[in-house]
Amino acid sequence: MAGIYIHIPFCKQKCYYCNFYSVTSLKYKSDFLKALLKEIELQKDYLEGDKIKTIYFGGGTPSLLSRDEIIMIIDKICKYHYVESDAEITLESNPDDLNKETIKGFKSTYINRLSIGVQSFFDEDLQYLNRIHNSKQAYRAIKLTQDAGFQNLSIDLIYGIPTLNAERWKSNLQTAFSLNIPHISAYSLTVEHRTLLAHLIRNAKLKGINEQQSIEHFKILLKLMKKNDYIHYEISNFSKPCFYSKHNSNYWLNEKYLGLGPSAHSFNIISRQWNIANIIKYIQSIKNNEIPFEKEILSKNQKYDEYILTSLRTIWGCDIKYIKKCFGEKYYNNCINQSKVYIIKGLLSNKKSKLFLTDKGKLFADKVAADLFMEVD
Repeated sequence: MAGIYIHIPFCKQKCYYCNFYSVTSLKYKSDFLKALLKEIELQKDYLEGDKIKTIYFGGGTPSLLSRDEIIMIIDKICKYHYVESDAEITLESNPDDLNKETIKGFKSTYINRLSIGVQSFFDEDLQYLNRIHNSKQAYRAIKLTQDAGFQNLSIDLIYGIPTLNAERWKSNLQTAFSLNIPHISAYSLTVEHRTLLAHLIRNAKLKGINEQQSIEHFKILLKLMKKNDYIHYEISNFSKPCFYSKHNSNYWLNEKYLGLGPSAHSFNIISRQWNIANIIKYIQSIKNNEIPFEKEILSKNQKYDEYILTSLRTIWGCDIKYIKKCFGEKYYNNCINQSKVYIIKGLLSNKKSKLFLTDKGKLFADKVAADLFMEVD
């Protein structure tokens, strides 16, 4: 099974914290869609005939697409790939784009899962992030989506925002619970290089991030999610039974995926490649029947490191026997030896030959994983 990711690189305005590639003009939308359809054809053999289990429209802001444009893109994919009848097809959306008419349009397409970028139910937080919607629009968008019959629904929330204290973070979560949201992605606000947020904090225009506050918020998150019967199946993702994101789980479970559009990444087990993050150059290259990408062949060390990094983030854990079988004794011994100190510290647990991050360990997930990596010879 494999997945397809489609990057829609358009936004009405740029959020301060976002480091994903996007442009704030629809000037090239028509040319982009033509190029995207052509790239689908040019990339038709990348997945080598694997059946498609998931399709994911990300961005950017995919909810800026019309009903007909979505159908056109998926029809083109179906022309060159076998898409399972029960495939999960997700559309990321902004609350300000969701009204009765647009939601009805999405419902009449192949889209069967909506992910709404709420981020917070408090206007002060949304203003800090430079989100274009307000809290009333977020609440209304969720209700309209549910009324339209979308049961597979996810929302994004951000914690660690300087304007968000512990009580309001609890309130954000309680609002999500009261709305019966089956899937919640919760991310710690980070200051990425070359973002407006980094620039504004550096120039004292916005208050900086407090790491201790983010840790406190994460602990609250784990406690309340557990109390409300959500499955913590990946570091930043929580769901009710049967509502985990199949597409994102493909990434963490080392499945193949094809990325389409500017800046989109693809992975076929052997190599990884990524398209150019420039819409003009992307369009021009595709016109010339060339896919503008860079590529790297993954070494054994890289494959091992990626398995460690992704598997530890999940509820399924890092399978030590799998490491021995697929990578050999050297990698197996490295994993066993390097994990011992973290097991003693209570950051990792070993259950039935699988390593899992403890709740305490999840606070240091990247550090723990990095220390289990294989050193380059």
